Amino acid sequence: MLNLRTDLALEAREIYKEEKNVEIPGVSVDKEEIKDVLVTRVEVLDNEGAEIIGKSKGSYITLESSSFRKADADFKDEASQLLAKELKALVPQKKNLKALIVGLGNWNVTPDALGPKVVSKVFVTRHLFQLYNKKEDTDVSEVSAISPGVMGTTGLETSEVVKGIVEKSKPDIVIVIDALASRKMERVNSTIQISTTGISPGSGLGNKRKALNEENLGVPVIAVGVPTVVDAATLTSDTIDKVINSFSNAAKVGSQFYNMLKELKQEEKYQLIREVLEPYSANIIVTPKEVDEIIVNLSQIIANGINISVHPGIDLKDVNRYIN
Repeated sequence: MLNLRTDLALEAREIYKEEKNVEIPGVSVDKEEIKDVLVTRVEVLDNEGAEIIGKSKGSYITLESSSFRKADADFKDEASQLLAKELKALVPQKKNLKALIVGLGNWNVTPDALGPKVVSKVFVTRHLFQLYNKKEDTDVSEVSAISPGVMGTTGLETSEVVKGIVEKSKPDIVIVIDALASRKMERVNSTIQISTTGISPGSGLGNKRKALNEENLGVPVIAVGVPTVVDAATLTSDTIDKVINSFSNAAKVGSQFYNMLKELKQEEKYQLIREVLEPYSANIIVTPKEVDEIIVNLSQIIANGINISVHPGIDLKDVNRYIN
């Protein structure tokens, strides 16, 4: 695999296909376009596929649309329903479902604040079940939520905090939300990935900690992530590709030169740019300037999708009542 930073299974599959010009063995891919959202389902079926793609065995569902960046009310409703549909297929269908929602990230760093912002919009009910000594309810499930912060401010390994809560509250499912990284600027803040394999806190910023997954927590884990950042070397490589394409299409003289540049392997371009940038500490993490508004919109879409998927009596007409 190429050494390009990405947390998206979709992109890991693309990298392999670009290099080998074949599909990854042990990995299935299915695409579906629903209105203006492209839904891609990547299934890692066996150990061979997992080793090649660099992802654990399981399902990876990606929702892509440029409308995520400037979502109006209608699109947010449509995206919330679509996300809820995909989550419902993964969440256990049982009476009195107990769910723990975990928002990873740092409140004080906007591109990393997606998880905490989602948690602030989730409809939590566990305290009500405890207060009224209820065992089940036909309209709502027993939902708790936590935003454990980051190790740099708490001094605690996030997995330790979450595992302690899991052991105490005994949820049937843990849903974890975090910021991710992409290899393409066009997918930053325009993509939502759902996976059944858990997540490593801090992965979006290249600072992976102990994974939050079924193996470590003892319960199924669904991860929901949005790529909010891209590293400068990847961004530069993509920019060079666009410039080369533009010049090669427009140039009548010297087009062979641009075609030669186009034939350079992606890995060669990336490594060259990285070597140039790193001595100057210039291989920085980049995010769009409109990230504040985008994170607010995405957090509402994801929170709405989670609320609809875990609470049996809540639908779209109800869900915005619980969002501040």
